[in-house]
Amino acid sequence: MGKSNKCKAKKQSYISVPSQIITSLSSSSLQSLLLSPKKAHLNSSFFVGHNYSCRRPRVCLSALFLFVLVGLLRLGWNVNTLVLCSQSFGSNTGKVGERDHQILVTSQLQSPRPLHLESEFWKQPDGMGYRPCLELSAKYRKASEAILNGRSKYLLVVVSGGMNQQRNQIVDAVVIARILGAALVVPVLQVNIIWGDESEFSDIFDLGHFKRVLADDVRILSSLPSTHVMTRPVEEKRTPLHVSPQWIRSRYLKRINKEGVLLLRGLDSRLSKDLPPDLQKLRCKVAFQALRFAPPILELGNKLARRMQSKGPYLALHLRIEKDVWVRTGCLPGLSKEYDEIVHNERRRHPEFLTAKSNLSYHERKLAGLCPLNAFEVTRLLKALGAPRSARIYWAGGQPLGGKEALSPLTREFPHFYNKEGLALPGELEPFANKASFMAAIDYIVSEKSDVFMASHGGNMGHAIQGQRAYAGHKKYITPNKRHMLPYFVNSSLPEAEFNRIIKELHQESLGQPELRSSKAGRDVTKYPVPECMCKRNKTT
Repeated sequence: MGKSNKCKAKKQSYISVPSQIITSLSSSSLQSLLLSPKKAHLNSSFFVGHNYSCRRPRVCLSALFLFVLVGLLRLGWNVNTLVLCSQSFGSNTGKVGERDHQILVTSQLQSPRPLHLESEFWKQPDGMGYRPCLELSAKYRKASEAILNGRSKYLLVVVSGGMNQQRNQIVDAVVIARILGAALVVPVLQVNIIWGDESEFSDIFDLGHFKRVLADDVRILSSLPSTHVMTRPVEEKRTPLHVSPQWIRSRYLKRINKEGVLLLRGLDSRLSKDLPPDLQKLRCKVAFQALRFAPPILELGNKLARRMQSKGPYLALHLRIEKDVWVRTGCLPGLSKEYDEIVHNERRRHPEFLTAKSNLSYHERKLAGLCPLNAFEVTRLLKALGAPRSARIYWAGGQPLGGKEALSPLTREFPHFYNKEGLALPGELEPFANKASFMAAIDYIVSEKSDVFMASHGGNMGHAIQGQRAYAGHKKYITPNKRHMLPYFVNSSLPEAEFNRIIKELHQESLGQPELRSSKAGRDVTKYPVPECMCKRNKTT
């Protein structure tokens, strides 16, 4: 985004005022904003001594502003720029938290100490020398020639759910195509009944890039060839969970060889997480290299990330506090009885929405670490882990149940709190309006590029970003140790210093350090890429 020469000054200070507030200020209130207390007597004597009468208020106000600015400069204060535009990050402060009665004026009149020196919070974990390494075996490479030259087998897939859930299914679709030795037709994104998003693959992802990256692994086609357009595909709707490559071959290979076209639906978690090394590497290649967002999404996401980076490191939070999350998890938001009743009523009307263990009470779920953290708990956790009040926070997620009230604990403690709507300039988000997948992709980009990331609850986005940040060199990723830390949250007799010490100790190994996928059964390589996709060598493939 373009900036004036003044905005390129090495040391910057800002007085950021939301543009919507400027129009509602009287001349006297604006004067009180701009006048320095140290210069009040000087300004007063100036006007009185000259018997000055301001018949033109606008001229008077302009002269007053220039006079105060010159006075500040003469005092040696570092005021390099005055930002009163929508580019200012402060312009979104009216959008979050219960602070509509305040005018937030952020003024840095002296060069601030760099944030990374203020707090250890921004310190990155030790990546232990792990780097991406996707060398494939000679057997895999030899088999590729026959697979890429094949013209008789084609796999069609329909992927469902939100954008991040669809990503996971696309990864598995590529691997299944490789297992069957079939060409993959670009996956169809099923229209989501909740969000009504009708986006196609090429709207969300860079199709050309997807094909190029996988050119040596699987043949990717935009559509079925004319020789098979009229072929009635063999359709499979009920693939069991966590099936092996052997199961897929025994179930589908004979049928696809005979009919030529196989249609699969509902691939979520259908393919086993424990695959041969070459197929695990292919999974990583799809997730971390091939699935790049479409240029318009990538451009805007990178632009918002640069705005967050412009004044130092930032934290990205994925807040899972929307109404449907509370309903599905069997948990309560902790706001008031009114909101608890909203959740209870919705759950009674739609018992099928409850995906958590129905035999547990809310309190049992909470203490077992199965509930999302609310804003108050996120705030206490961040403070205990050393997040400075000056930390700049980007929050990703949908509209929270309770609106501003639900976010107020965070916005009171961390005033530099932004989302995509607050960062975007007027009109920048309009092309993506009412397209949930586009909005989720923008959140993904800004979150992935943050210095620190934390999700208030598990989920497809958090898992995908965890793997992406590991693959990028193990960038800091905080995994809340909910089951062990929550008992200390309810212990009101515990001194704050002791609470902070305990919380830091509980999270010493939960900050994004390398973890071996093989250390626990069923782990996804796209979440834990060590050791199949990362090794301790300098060579990168």
